[in-house]
Amino acid sequence: MRVLLVPNAANPRSVEATRGAAAWLAARGIEVRLDSEDAGTCGLAELGVPRVDARSVDLAVALGGDGTMLKAVHIIGTPDVPLLGVNLGRLGFLSGAESEHLEQALEAALAGEAKVERRGILEATIVIGGRASGTFHALNEVHVGRSGGARAVELEVAINGVRLWRFVCDGVVVASPTGSTAYALSAGGPIVSPEVRGAVVVPVAAHALGIRPIVAGPSDVIEVTCPNPGRADACVTVDGDEVPCRRDLERVTVTSGAREASLLKIEGAGFYQVLADKLLER
Repeated sequence: MRVLLVPNAANPRSVEATRGAAAWLAARGIEVRLDSEDAGTCGLAELGVPRVDARSVDLAVALGGDGTMLKAVHIIGTPDVPLLGVNLGRLGFLSGAESEHLEQALEAALAGEAKVERRGILEATIVIGGRASGTFHALNEVHVGRSGGARAVELEVAINGVRLWRFVCDGVVVASPTGSTAYALSAGGPIVSPEVRGAVVVPVAAHALGIRPIVAGPSDVIEVTCPNPGRADACVTVDGDEVPCRRDLERVTVTSGAREASLLKIEGAGFYQVLADKLLER
């Protein structure tokens, strides 16, 4: 059996936990892999493999917070590899186990005793100058808008070819139900159960009255365009990673893609219990 460990290399607790997990797994005859860069940072260079080989595993374990979970989803790139998140971060909303139960969580995951949650993934196609420049996948969200110190941008949003908004704003977030508790939530969007399929469209700091978030269906096609060349200095961010900025960004099309992520849950709390414990004031 092969297990991929995905740490948060900037978190000393995560690095320490990764080294411990690697030793625990190796002692049981399990092949351990890390992405080459992560392996070097954790002092486990002998376990490092190229990213393409990091996908050829039976189980992935993310040791960190929600950002580390997103990183792991992008590394493995397939629902055929289940992903266990062990929370060593601030919130750990996506994690399936807490750090103090690391070894028990590994045992349960290896024994096939964990609950599997299938999470929908968004697919975004970026068009520049009339040509598709790339297709990207997001577990949480796609953001189109200004970055850094740039001024506000002017965006137009359409769903299924029907224009809904044109406004000056900081940006627009198109979030999956999983991502509805992340950036979209802080921008004023609704919380959506991960069992729902579709996307949430949330304007960010729109300079307009009466604008409200929209929950789109699973077959809807969401288009965000830059209709005004004078305010088209927009960038695209996918799950927190910025796609190289281009001044001539033309259109971003987002759909509920065919891909899914398989998240493992060891501890029994369901979505609403986790929501109550970690996000809601009681």
